Amino acid sequence: MKTGLLAAVIAVGVMSTASAAERSIDKEVVIAAGVDQAWDAWTTREGIVGFFAPEARIEARPGGVFAIHFDPTAPDGLKGADDMNFLALQPKKMLSFTWNAPPHLPQARAQRTVVIVRFAPDGETRTRVSLHHTGWGDGGEWDQAYAYFERAWGFVLGNLKKRFDEGPIDWSGWMAQLRQAREQAAQKK
Repeated sequence: MKTGLLAAVIAVGVMSTASAAERSIDKEVVIAAGVDQAWDAWTTREGIVGFFAPEARIEARPGGVFAIHFDPTAPDGLKGADDMNFLALQPKKMLSFTWNAPPHLPQARAQRTVVIVRFAPDGETRTRVSLHHTGWGDGGEWDQAYAYFERAWGFVLGNLKKRFDEGPIDWSGWMAQLRQAREQAAQKK
């Protein structure tokens, strides 16, 4: 085979492999907490409320509830990640759960993606937390949801770090903003 033809065949193979790669979001943070504390932050209601959202329902078992309520005062189905579930848990190493898009993207929200969180010791008092979010469709609301979570997961992991650097998140300001927005919306009607 001639060198030019061989290079073209290799290039097509590489392009096919590259285009077949699954679109994903990958984020990572190192927190000032041991693996036990990091694990509890993701697998208990108290842990989730400490960094992720003001309200949660957590049943840390395969098939168990992983409901994260960013707006606990909203109607059911619009509170946040309302009907999510744990898929798998390997204690203190890995957990995975289903996830959906925000309410303003109803077509993408009706479907589910998958988030995998891994925990690795980084010295005696620190943990590396890695997040991998996959299962994305293409185009339209899928692209909007992907862009939204590309930003949002960085914020969530930043809050996780902050939780162990400064203490649990105080959601009272957030809840006051939600109440004020609802009151303003009601006055406009």
